[in-house]
Amino acid sequence: MKPTIFVLNGPNLNALGKREPGIYGGKTLKDVEADCRAAGEALGFAVDFRQSNHEGTLVDWLHEAGDGAAVGVAINPGAYGHTSIAMHDAIRAISIPVVEVHISNIHAREEFRHKSMIAPAAKGMICGFGLHSYILALHALKNITQYKK
Repeated sequence: MKPTIFVLNGPNLNALGKREPGIYGGKTLKDVEADCRAAGEALGFAVDFRQSNHEGTLVDWLHEAGDGAAVGVAINPGAYGHTSIAMHDAIRAISIPVVEVHISNIHAREEFRHKSMIAPAAKGMICGFGLHSYILALHALKNITQYKK
């Protein structure tokens, strides 16, 4: 059985393909899921891909991952990345690596997006590479876990 990586997505990511395509591109979240599953397969991981607009659900999923359901997490927290102390604390409470993902370069956007509440708790952050940021996060998780194909 392959080790599992959780790919978690926060609020409004279900609107990919419709919401601000000039910033986020034209692919849907289903397209991103297919890309992540293919990349995970190539890297030797099963990918458990999820999305919620609810902060508590994302916190619950982080706890689930940390309780043994996954060896790592790639998380695009959406706007919660800039506001959620609860998600920060959940990441600090688990012992598996978490990589924060953003499609756009948050540091080149509005000032309120420049600070991440997640970054100090995460192993690292990948942002600004469009939807490829997800694939880069999966590669990072492979490199920082003991699971090598």
